Amino acid sequence: MRTTIGLVFLLLFLSFTGFSQVSPKREFRASWVATVANIDWPSKPGLSAGRQQQEAIILLNKLQQLGMNAVIFQMRPTADAFYPSELEPWSRYLTGTPGEDPGYDPLQFWVQECHKRNMEFHAWFNPYRVALKYDEPLAANHIAFRHPEWVLKYGNSLYFDPGLPEARQFITDVVVDVVRRYDVDAIHFDDYFYPYPIIGEAFPDSTSFEKYHGNFSKAEITDWRRENVNKTIQQLSQSIKSVKPWVKFGISPFGVWRNIADDPRGSKTTAGNTNYDHLYADVILWLEKGWIDYMLPQLYWQIGHPAVDFLTLSNWWKDHAYDRAMYIGHGVYKSDPTSNIVEWRQASQLPNQIRITRKIKEIGGSAFYSAKHFSRDIIGFQDTLSNQLYAYPALVPPMPWIDNQAPANLRKVKKGWGKVLKWKPQKAEQELDKAVRYIVYRNKVGETFDADDPHFIYRITEDTRLELRKTPNKIAYEFRVSALDRLQNESPVSDPVIIKL
Repeated sequence: MRTTIGLVFLLLFLSFTGFSQVSPKREFRASWVATVANIDWPSKPGLSAGRQQQEAIILLNKLQQLGMNAVIFQMRPTADAFYPSELEPWSRYLTGTPGEDPGYDPLQFWVQECHKRNMEFHAWFNPYRVALKYDEPLAANHIAFRHPEWVLKYGNSLYFDPGLPEARQFITDVVVDVVRRYDVDAIHFDDYFYPYPIIGEAFPDSTSFEKYHGNFSKAEITDWRRENVNKTIQQLSQSIKSVKPWVKFGISPFGVWRNIADDPRGSKTTAGNTNYDHLYADVILWLEKGWIDYMLPQLYWQIGHPAVDFLTLSNWWKDHAYDRAMYIGHGVYKSDPTSNIVEWRQASQLPNQIRITRKIKEIGGSAFYSAKHFSRDIIGFQDTLSNQLYAYPALVPPMPWIDNQAPANLRKVKKGWGKVLKWKPQKAEQELDKAVRYIVYRNKVGETFDADDPHFIYRITEDTRLELRKTPNKIAYEFRVSALDRLQNESPVSDPVIIKL
């Protein structure tokens, strides 16, 4: 009863304070773009390259309008590729035929288009999944034909065996190939490690266990499985950072690590599945060890859910960040005026989830599953984002454990010919010290300027000059400029330049 009363007071408090909540200057704001089974993009296989690109631009423009600053793009859904690869075949979800070249490089296109819009690009891999359906045709050059001993059938799907060092090395090689060749900002895995359990069917890894069990007994096979996933994550972390130290590594796990009934460290939940016990993913260990840079648990449940309450889990995850970034995943796909769950018919549900996370300082932002739902009726959530919660731009929070050195002060920030503001960055030898984007701030002369207030952000740009638009009434503005590096560290803000517009 006390819990119910407390929840009512919380929701009332959020509803009264929501409009006045200060928009943070630093906040992760992302959307997943799922490609498996053509969930978000492309809308169907077999579209022309031009049509696919048009759909991508429409989707990205929508996300930009909503205030997103990152895209999590699924570019390897089933041991296939949305880019030219010597390791894996072209994805069937592009052309309808596995292994068929779509006529362009979708990954390069998405990276470029995201960066044009000042959005980070997080390359989303599914590490172990080989095929959604075991009997669907695979490309002739698929790794499953070259190494069938790496692949296991479980249920109706095919998976790499996580217990095989050769399979783990292959997954690492695939990821590193992308890190080397593309300007991605992060590598991202979701909740699919060992597959979700099927009642009455054991995962068929007895052969690899017999060969590679080491010091684990048969009674400890679940510990052995967790160790296999640990080895994958550690190996990937080390490999990614050895190639490009600035590329982030993030995980978006199922929303419950363990229930408190199974572990005193667990959350006060009664989830049917958990990361630790069913997917063999000890995600908390990866944070404690510093193998990953951010955690993005999928809290796709409503506030007040009796078994997996959004508020309870948000507070549990914030206590387990271990000095790494913690973001929250929201189930925007559940928001529906016809939902049979009353909370998902309420326009306040998703906005209140964001307001809850903003009140928890250890949580640095949100991601939404998935992109296509922003083009349908989600009870006004789009307007709430663009007009209220995300009305002002936000920078992705920095990651000082990777790099805490801001770029050097800009030089020669001044008015150019006409209504032009221009500047020059300092030269830098190291990649992490280079300026990659610039923030232009604007305020009226006489108005108190605050660099921490995002409403003063006029533009974020990759250029070193900016043409300014005239206003009907001649108004004198102060313009200031700062530089951002790859990790969103910001240089000191320049002295003001006064320009009448």
